[in-house]
Amino acid sequence: MCGIVGAVSKRNITPILLHGLNRLEYRGYDSAGIAVLDSDSRIQRVRAVGKIKNLESALSVTPATGHIGIGHTRWATHGEPSAKNAHPHVCNDCVAIVHNGIIENHERLREEQIKAGFTFTSDTDTEVIVHQIQKYMNEGHSLFNAVKNSIADLDGAYALGVISTSEPDTLICARKGSPLVIGIGENENFIASDMAALLSETNNFIILHEGDMAIVKSTEVDVFNEQGHKTVREIHESQLSGDAVDKGEYAHYMLKEIYEQPSAIAETLEGRLGKDKVLDSSFGPKAIEIFDKIKSIQILACGTSYHAALIAKYGIESVTSLPVNVEVASEFRYRKVVVQPDTLVITISQSGETADTLAALRKAKEIGMEHSLAICNVPESSLVRESELRMMTRAGPEIGVASTKAFTTQLVVILLLVTVLARRFGFPAETEAKVVEQLRYLPGIIDDVLKHEDEIKEIAKDFADKDHALFLGRGMHYPVAMEGALKLKEISYIHAEGYPAGELKHGPIALVDKNIPIVAVAPNDKLIDKLKSNLQEVRARGGRLYVFADKGTNLKSENGIKVIEVAPVDIAVSPIIFSVPLQLLAYHVAVLKGTDVDQPRNLAKSVTVE
Repeated sequence: MCGIVGAVSKRNITPILLHGLNRLEYRGYDSAGIAVLDSDSRIQRVRAVGKIKNLESALSVTPATGHIGIGHTRWATHGEPSAKNAHPHVCNDCVAIVHNGIIENHERLREEQIKAGFTFTSDTDTEVIVHQIQKYMNEGHSLFNAVKNSIADLDGAYALGVISTSEPDTLICARKGSPLVIGIGENENFIASDMAALLSETNNFIILHEGDMAIVKSTEVDVFNEQGHKTVREIHESQLSGDAVDKGEYAHYMLKEIYEQPSAIAETLEGRLGKDKVLDSSFGPKAIEIFDKIKSIQILACGTSYHAALIAKYGIESVTSLPVNVEVASEFRYRKVVVQPDTLVITISQSGETADTLAALRKAKEIGMEHSLAICNVPESSLVRESELRMMTRAGPEIGVASTKAFTTQLVVILLLVTVLARRFGFPAETEAKVVEQLRYLPGIIDDVLKHEDEIKEIAKDFADKDHALFLGRGMHYPVAMEGALKLKEISYIHAEGYPAGELKHGPIALVDKNIPIVAVAPNDKLIDKLKSNLQEVRARGGRLYVFADKGTNLKSENGIKVIEVAPVDIAVSPIIFSVPLQLLAYHVAVLKGTDVDQPRNLAKSVTVE
């Protein structure tokens, strides 16, 4: 969840660390800090509570310069956000570390270390790591071997960056369960949780594998695998530019990413559509063979990706005879699961590093679910590497914590998957051709939806002083309503819930009064008349309705109901279309309330811990 950056260079690396931390602030913003070795090989450490700007202010008062150093931006797990709990952690003014992850056996290690005479200055689980490293160095081990021995004592997940006064030209890093990359420069090298942190310095990266360690110096990098053997990891050239992670003309990353959806979806579709069909080979060379023999599907995801998974279930089961089970990854991994023969496990994740989703995939494979497909936005991620088939969403970097373009590109990939699976169950060629045509038009349709921003901005005023909201949908638009509610609650802090409209009479209608806005998604599908009846039930009880409706529904604004018309669209792409105005609504409500849109409280972008 936290962000790590490190550098070894012939130049002062403090500006590099700060720039990298600014790029990583989406991963955590409770506190931040850096530690560098000065010209006398002494550790200079500066930490601050809150965002990176507070660290920058602290450094203006207490400058720190050096040619080797590490930095960290924190999302608190063990220990409240405070200066003493901020990373880097230091032992005996000799070793400094930064850590992303959770050490599950930290209490036992802490007890042992206190008995051995180590003094603790924080409430974090991380501090046991730096003491353990110092323990082995006191026994005469090199920095590399001290780190190697220490991680063997740890239970849990970690990405580590370690420096020491005893070896002032060496940065040690290691990963297990949390992502870490090495950036390759010219007479300088770097580490980071995410390539985005280093794009201003290099486009060449080594992606560390699970269990890898590395010795990083300014002129060389040596990587060791989980068995401790020196190994060669391929250097990847990133196609991202530094501009891709800038806000540009937009006030917030979230708004920028909402407006990037037409181009992101066009990129997602590139090379995956034939003249009138979806290309099976888009899912990988083994896709046809696997798709031909699967008899059931298990989808695993968390958060927004879970809502995409629910839409996938509706779509797949509507046009095939494949049973689809969808489960929150954190639940799946801890319960007994009945394995169906020839099951395809589909994992959905923006980052590909979500701890629960990764663990759930590993469990699925362990219990005999042979085939796997990852739908992901990050090609170099653990989820992609550990899956048999993979389909990249190509959304590009998504910095705003509230997912927007990552979600809609997931839905596009899901529609591609639904189509290729449906073909195996007699899906008519002319129907597939119509879906392909709709997909080609999709970026332009979303451009048209975005033109409603001023209208949505106006109705957002009706939400800004409210404490609760309901979102309603039916069929595959029920998960769209859930996603709209999630967006509103996570960035505006208004309590919001998504419900199937048909469930109103089973409880939620008790909440309806003039003080709770109700948002409904109204595509022109076979359930529209039933939805209209549900809306009348709300109006009869004084509820204020805001309906995003297909023009073909003939719903009109009148007393107690505000209708925002969306261009008529095919039902296949409608979940994608109707998600966009809900994103804009959440955004503008949050702006009116003055919350931190891109970095909402208590949240971080990549959930790499349990």
